[in-house]
Amino acid sequence: MIIYWELFISFTRASLAGFGGGPSMITLIQNEVVDLRGWLTGQELLDAYAFANTLPSPLATKLAAYVGFQQAGWLGAAVALIGVTIPTALLTIGVASLFLRYRQNRQLVRFLRGVRPVVLALLMYVVWEFMGPTFGDAPADWLANWWLFAIAAVSAVLLVRLRVHPLPLIIAGGVLGVLVSLLAPV
Repeated sequence: MIIYWELFISFTRASLAGFGGGPSMITLIQNEVVDLRGWLTGQELLDAYAFANTLPSPLATKLAAYVGFQQAGWLGAAVALIGVTIPTALLTIGVASLFLRYRQNRQLVRFLRGVRPVVLALLMYVVWEFMGPTFGDAPADWLANWWLFAIAAVSAVLLVRLRVHPLPLIIAGGVLGVLVSLLAPV
């Protein structure tokens, strides 16, 4: 029974502290499920993140469902989903009424301006943490995985310059991964 409580608390904490939404929550979810609880390894979280990005809907809900199901089946998935959505939804509704009333307040504007760089830092931390499992930890690994850097660079250009939707990039990356593994088995 304690696993359900732990799932609820872990995903509620990650959700309530997740300023900036899905990608910025990865660090918080990592802290809960990898560092604090040990439910997943860093590599398993990266794999779950990659898997979650191939599916529709918000990232945090997909990771909550994945981790909850992995730890405690369907009920665990439901509890983790409740933890990641309901408290934040209630808080959002309450704060939205205040925000709509005071959105021009200079202190609120300044507060949000100060939060944005922290959200950016959280996103950069996620990139940093995922680089090793993606490309390798040593220069020899990086050279061997040059094609992964190429996929990342081309994807970044397509996202930023051409505003290509992420879904075809995710599918193309998966297809390229399969093709490369067939041509040069690991």
